[in-house]
Amino acid sequence: IALIEAAEAEGTLRPGGTIVEGTSGNTGIGLAVAAAVKGYRCVFTIPDKMSDEKIRLLRAFGARVIVTPTVEPDHPEYYGTVARRIAEETPNCFLADQFYNQVNPDAHYRTTGPEIWEQTEGRVTHFVASPGTGGTISGAARFLKERNPDVRVIAGDPEGSVFAGYSRTGEVGEGAAYKVEGIGNDKLPATLHFDWIDEFRTVDDHTSFHMARRITREEGLFVGGSTGLIVHIAVEIAREVDDPEACIVAILCDTGERYLSKVFNDKWLEENGMGDLVDRPESPDGREER
Repeated sequence: IALIEAAEAEGTLRPGGTIVEGTSGNTGIGLAVAAAVKGYRCVFTIPDKMSDEKIRLLRAFGARVIVTPTVEPDHPEYYGTVARRIAEETPNCFLADQFYNQVNPDAHYRTTGPEIWEQTEGRVTHFVASPGTGGTISGAARFLKERNPDVRVIAGDPEGSVFAGYSRTGEVGEGAAYKVEGIGNDKLPATLHFDWIDEFRTVDDHTSFHMARRITREEGLFVGGSTGLIVHIAVEIAREVDDPEACIVAILCDTGERYLSKVFNDKWLEENGMGDLVDRPESPDGREER
């Protein structure tokens, strides 16, 4: 909503206009919801590695969805490049540009950071999130550290993303494919402000999905793989910190209903080499359920 309202205030998005964005799904869904209420058209490009549920949700809100191949950022069919091309060719169009639009982290500076500070009554000692655009972690971390510079900000990064390596060496390495959606990247977004982040930790797909399934089964919280990655790190920190007053805040990004075809699909897990995560409950008579 902040991206749209800023564009309206600037006059770059006018009545009857079109919102265009390259998205891994969740920001697109937020834009599509707001556009439906405000009466804008939407066009989204989304890589083919993303779940069918996200694509169907976008279309359910009336958006046009263009599925692009999962390719390197310099490829002409890269989802961000395709979105920019569509925006340039479409009259009365606003490119949300979540990876470069500073309204993104500013919105979390104004909302997410204060919410965490107020709801913990200023007791937060650790903040754990995982950057995709970096807007959530950058904006919230800036607010929290302005209130208390001792708050430690830890970023989770999927194995294959370039963020963690860049944070340590200052060089952008070569990315690799990974299955967790919506976080990490093979390029550096302008909305990711490394100065506000104390540490990056890398987690692989298997560990992330295992924790997502554990959270669902043990806590009744239906979450996706990115949340699994974040909570895995939060649990690591909880084991490491020897302070009864520690208050570790972790972001639970979205709902597991968007990953029924993947993280919570036994067949998909087996096809992707993670069949050991499949746990089939037995019926009362001891027979395996199907």
